[in-house]
Amino acid sequence: MATDMQEPTMSTDTQDLVSVTFTHHGQPHTFQFPTDATISDLSDDIADSLSIPPSNQKIMVSKIGLLKPPFKDPNLPITSIADKKIILMGSTADEASSIAEAAEHTSRRAIRRSRPMQKVQAYKSHDWKKEQEESQYTFLTLRPLSYLPNPSKSLQFLQRLKDDAGIKAAMRKHKFTVPLLTEMNPVEHTQSNHEGTTRTLGLNRNAGEVIELRLRTDAYDGYRDYKTIRKTLCHELAHNVHGPHDRNFWDLCKQIEKEVEGADWRSSGKTVGNDEVYDGNGEEDVDDHGGWTGGEFVLGASSARGAESTGNADTGGMSRREILARAAEERMKRLREQQQEGGGGQSSGSS
Repeated sequence: MATDMQEPTMSTDTQDLVSVTFTHHGQPHTFQFPTDATISDLSDDIADSLSIPPSNQKIMVSKIGLLKPPFKDPNLPITSIADKKIILMGSTADEASSIAEAAEHTSRRAIRRSRPMQKVQAYKSHDWKKEQEESQYTFLTLRPLSYLPNPSKSLQFLQRLKDDAGIKAAMRKHKFTVPLLTEMNPVEHTQSNHEGTTRTLGLNRNAGEVIELRLRTDAYDGYRDYKTIRKTLCHELAHNVHGPHDRNFWDLCKQIEKEVEGADWRSSGKTVGNDEVYDGNGEEDVDDHGGWTGGEFVLGASSARGAESTGNADTGGMSRREILARAAEERMKRLREQQQEGGGGQSSGSS
């Protein structure tokens, strides 16, 4: 008696999965996902399996570049990167904390060793009110970017800003408390277009919740001028009170700059020995167009072009920097209008 032989049914579960392999600290890891999974799903699994929070994740994908949460395209299909070389950079929360603590300890020790020995003064009184205010109105946390070279040096730079006599005096006077002062990655805040290259020097997020400063040069191999960065910090502190670059903002910004320089004897125009007098000359021209999170301090590629773009607008006695700011805002407005109209036409050489 003939019987029909049927092949056993096979599970199709494995056929509906895609494997993603990446390396972390030299060790390969392979995760499997449904074919409709996204880059966000990969980030969640990394957080669950390797205890690396999304804020610490940096995913380098060949031919695509650096991806990190929050992703520009959180719905990027996992299938689009499954066949590419993937490297995960990032530390667990415990590792990041220990690295930051060690770097801060090293920085403080280096600062103590670099300070000249001071003579002990008998019966020296403490200004307890001042010390209490300095501990309250300050930067509560300093955080360098641990994935960039020499994070301890960046931490030392941030510590110098925090300990700056002028910055401390201004923050006490205006009662500024900033939860986090950190550095920004230069490559993520540099944009080029037909008008040239702009470099964001500072960001103020949510009216003083986080302040980011551009400490490094574009090649990561050096650090920018301290006084320029300090002036950028004054600018961002003014955004704690005023978001847009209106008259109130510029008045406060100039006031903070004067207070910072006035409280720091090294910038007050006096000399000690052969030390140079800092009079503000030689600073970088700044093309500042504000920002969505409260304020951006942007270094423009051509200040002369910015000055020309003001046209016949009434300057109302504004400073050169404020004129450049208005010019940049006008350029951004025209660019948005061109994009809404379909991007027709090219900008003239003086725009």
